[in-house]
Amino acid sequence: MYSYRLYTNGNPKDKQLARYTREELTEMTTLQLRNICFRERLVESYVNPLDREGMIATLLKFRGADLEVLIRKYNADGFERVAKALRHYLLTPLSDNGSIKVPARMFLYDGLHIDKRDQYRVEAGSGIVESNVLLVNEHQELCGILNLVRADSQTGQFYFTREAELELRQTVNQQYSFLFFRKQDSDYLYRTYNDSRPQPPANLHFYRIPVADLEIRQLEQTDAVLAIDFGTSNTTAGAYLDNSYISSPCSNDLLNGLVKLNSMNVVAFPDSTNKETQWIEVLPTLISIADCSEPKEARFHFGYEALMYMRKNGYSGQASVFHGMKRWVNDYKRIEEVMDGQGNAAAVSRIEMLRAYVEYVVQTAEHQFKCKFKHLHLSSPVKLKTQFIDMFREVLPHYKIESANALDEGMAVLYNAIADQLDKDRFLDGEEYKALVIDCGGGTTDLSSCRFRIEDSHISYKLDIHTSYENGDTNFGGNNITYRIMQFMKIVFAQYYRTGKTVPEIDSFIDIPSQDIYRYVDEHGVDAVYRKFEDCYLEAERLIPTRFMEYENRARDEYHSVRNNFYFLWELADSMKKEFFRKTSILRNRFHDSAGTNGQENDLKITAVERWCLALLQNGQFKDVYEAPTVEFNIKEINQLIRADIYEIVRKFLDEFYYDGRLQEYSIIKLTGQSCRIDVFREALKEFVPGRAIEFRQKAEDADEVPELKLACLRGAIRYLSARKAGIIEATITQEAPVVPYQLTAITHNRHEKVLMASHQRLDQVNGFISRPMDVAETEFYLKESDGELRRKLVYRNKPDSNRAVMYEEIARLYGHHILQEDTDSIVNGEVKFFVFAQDSNWGFHVVPVSRQHEQLYIGKKEFFAFENDLSELDFFDGLK
Repeated sequence: MYSYRLYTNGNPKDKQLARYTREELTEMTTLQLRNICFRERLVESYVNPLDREGMIATLLKFRGADLEVLIRKYNADGFERVAKALRHYLLTPLSDNGSIKVPARMFLYDGLHIDKRDQYRVEAGSGIVESNVLLVNEHQELCGILNLVRADSQTGQFYFTREAELELRQTVNQQYSFLFFRKQDSDYLYRTYNDSRPQPPANLHFYRIPVADLEIRQLEQTDAVLAIDFGTSNTTAGAYLDNSYISSPCSNDLLNGLVKLNSMNVVAFPDSTNKETQWIEVLPTLISIADCSEPKEARFHFGYEALMYMRKNGYSGQASVFHGMKRWVNDYKRIEEVMDGQGNAAAVSRIEMLRAYVEYVVQTAEHQFKCKFKHLHLSSPVKLKTQFIDMFREVLPHYKIESANALDEGMAVLYNAIADQLDKDRFLDGEEYKALVIDCGGGTTDLSSCRFRIEDSHISYKLDIHTSYENGDTNFGGNNITYRIMQFMKIVFAQYYRTGKTVPEIDSFIDIPSQDIYRYVDEHGVDAVYRKFEDCYLEAERLIPTRFMEYENRARDEYHSVRNNFYFLWELADSMKKEFFRKTSILRNRFHDSAGTNGQENDLKITAVERWCLALLQNGQFKDVYEAPTVEFNIKEINQLIRADIYEIVRKFLDEFYYDGRLQEYSIIKLTGQSCRIDVFREALKEFVPGRAIEFRQKAEDADEVPELKLACLRGAIRYLSARKAGIIEATITQEAPVVPYQLTAITHNRHEKVLMASHQRLDQVNGFISRPMDVAETEFYLKESDGELRRKLVYRNKPDSNRAVMYEEIARLYGHHILQEDTDSIVNGEVKFFVFAQDSNWGFHVVPVSRQHEQLYIGKKEFFAFENDLSELDFFDGLK
């Protein structure tokens, strides 16, 4: 059986001395500085306890890193100053005796950075260190500035990097060479570039290395569509690139496999959260404020960069962090009060943050594919397709957002399966198929249905597709599973620290046999399964507090300690979830507070945790613990932990389909989203459908960082767009009105409740009205769950003075069958009817007041009310978990 262990005894020989800059240390909290002093065993900090500045000084003394002197930030006059220095002081050539080897062919694009992934490797002898390298032509004219950066853990191996904002000049003479410098000469160039004050004369020693073939290019715009799967937790992107996507693809990228012609290409994002940068095909949907000292030019960290910043600051930095921006769709114009790590505050719009995040995704794609994208396809939940398209059109006005051929997430996943059938010729010509798609993402779960028919005509495949949203849960997704695991970790750790090594078993919280849990949920509800577990979690809060919102009125260090506890445990839980459900061979997991350990077993994953730290609340005082508990977590108890939650969501979706017999009509049950790869999901589905009907095939590449299920939506969208462009398919897609899982009511003057929208009614059937006196100021509507529980109250604020006189013909032209003439004819003088209806496939309803005064009809302002304020009402990062 397999588990996950927290481990403390690393191999000291494997440890490398950590180095810190003053900038890094000043951004850290006092608690984190104390933790580092403890880990680095700096005796001076023990003998004489130091304050914050004392600890920084001690760390710089013993563990200080060299200041970086690489030219990376643009300076308006810096380029000319360096060019002038070359003309005057480039005096002493050096011989490298063939020890410096540069790439035979290079491509530099104006406005595009180069980094390690471009694989422009350099071999150099012992005299070369990380430094600035200048690109010059045969006449010694400066053409560009690059950086030479050491390759990870490889002596004498470097690679070229360059920031996009730095200047590139293409000259008439294109016989290029690189100038390499000694460290002191490279530092001189750095000061020359960044300091406007004149530098003293110098004698620059240099190695001149000719380049066999180097081109300076401008980025070419492509007609290819960049597809983006904008998720609650993670985002992916990619495009189909044919031979003609640009006139001259970069041969270096073709040789290195970064671009594959006539194929689907998925964007990889740099993950620098570990010691060595990895390139992963997902980007966390996460943004943090890097600098808002100039509110109109706020800078941001995205994805892994934001995660790294949070870790570096012990999860307690002042910088504002935003998770799951996808939830903003119904309130994306809101202004957020934000703060950066230096304490600067500003008001930044959500539109600006969304634009910056998506543009970062686009720019990463442009770097990988060496082209300029103008056309974007952004997938969306089936019920919110119209809202998402409208939002992205406003957020990204400089791009062409695909709308006519846009696919929602469920449809994209389904087309990915249809394309597989087409490729393998596994379909009956003209036969109608029915499919259900269950998409369990990071924050929400959706169920959509589809009817489709494939006809093989003499020129193309003709697809007739009818799709509809059937049900969903905006408060269940992968984050719910992470939270359950975090709760379990917190309970176990609290018991461990409280009793000293004693660790509780899952059966002490959930004592229902695994084979009986489904029946127990049917009879008693899911909350009954977790009642004792939740009580234990509340008890653990007393020792390991994580509800940092409740500490906002306490001392700064106390607030940061609790905030650190939450984010530290959350990241551990998320890491463990990914390890357990990524590879079937990993059955156990444990943590370890440094990178080195020996003797790892085949079924055991040991996760290295940099800077282990939890704050325990004992006798009203916080005590920091730096040693990871020797605790193993195994897959059996994790499955037992989440089994009831997953069965409840499956039961909620399929119960009605099962009992009325409709479930048997569906030949395909398609699972997608990272959470659906969990075996417990498939087990729960088998309670309703036979296993052979479930499309749940894990592919070999699922052993990698990104499971195939996460990429199914992206791949489906790319395959659909490329097939339409190539004329392989002719598709007719009919989006049927979705089923609404809510009911809407209003209260009459005599306290009777009037139902304006019934639960599980299709959106195009929503129609109703409530009458009030004409001068009413506010009218309340009550949005309820299908079981009658109030979800929230919605208020329409009436403004009779702004109403305008109309004839019914104009009302009919504007709102067609939503407002009938017989309903307006019955309006008496002094009465206003608030008509409620759905329109334009928006996930919500509209309210339009129509009144009569002196026998004249008047119409008021139409207002839209979304069914959900945010895509998910449940926020795991609100500081109350």
